[in-house]
Amino acid sequence: MTDDYRSEATLTGSEREQLEAFLHDNRQAIVGVLEGLTEEQARRRLVPSLTCPLSIVKHVVFVEKVWFHASLAGRTRGELGIPEAAEESWYLTPDDTVESVLASYRLAWAEADEIAAAYSLDDLALHNRRGPLTLRWIYAHLIEELARHAGHGDILREQIFHGDNFGS
Repeated sequence: MTDDYRSEATLTGSEREQLEAFLHDNRQAIVGVLEGLTEEQARRRLVPSLTCPLSIVKHVVFVEKVWFHASLAGRTRGELGIPEAAEESWYLTPDDTVESVLASYRLAWAEADEIAAAYSLDDLALHNRRGPLTLRWIYAHLIEELARHAGHGDILREQIFHGDNFGS
């Protein structure tokens, strides 16, 4: 990861500062999923599902856009260029590279922060299956989802780098 954990600097911060710090830290962990991987390693599937390091990060681009760009800002998935079904967000195309997916993620994240800045934690958003729900809930949900996917990425990275070296 390229910067310090923000959550450590917000031990006595406001609720919003703490939520934003934990979200930031988990976003950095997602970026770390691809850190130091070759294109082949990033696409390597080690489980039966479509999950690989690159697809994890591509999926969280979708997640950021669904919750902030669509649910909070009211844009359509078509307008955002994201699939209607979450399952489709795991599919990789030949054009997806470590660099391009990370750039998409950083852009989605920056835009999500800009969108959220205009709202209070109690402001309501609409989701295609849930809602109304608060921005506070979106922050908590994103922290949970990104942490889970970063953990998946950690395990895949361990398999990629050390898979043949563990004892029996």
